[in-house]
Amino acid sequence: MPETITLPDIGTAQETDNATRDAKVPLFHVVLLDDNDHTYDYVVEMMVRLFIKSESEAYQHAVEVDSAGRTIVITCEQTQAEFARDQIHAYGADWRMPKCKGSMSAIIEPATGQ
Repeated sequence: MPETITLPDIGTAQETDNATRDAKVPLFHVVLLDDNDHTYDYVVEMMVRLFIKSESEAYQHAVEVDSAGRTIVITCEQTQAEFARDQIHAYGADWRMPKCKGSMSAIIEPATGQ
């Protein structure tokens, strides 16, 4: 009688490798910092345009950055976090505020408790 050979499920092994890799990739928060030189409308506009947030989500970020001094905009891998931070820094001044000299500030920080 011929012997039956069972081949490994390549898809499952690849999915396991991807899950293991993803579990080991450190994540970072992109944190928008408060200042008094930008309006809520500016924050909402920026969140909608740069991070594809709904107006409601964007407004919640505006309220949080104003009341808490910071808000986590996105959590992602370091390269993407640096890009997102740089996009915030490059967004430009708030034309609604004459004293505004430039973009808002943002930092990246490790996301703890992954």
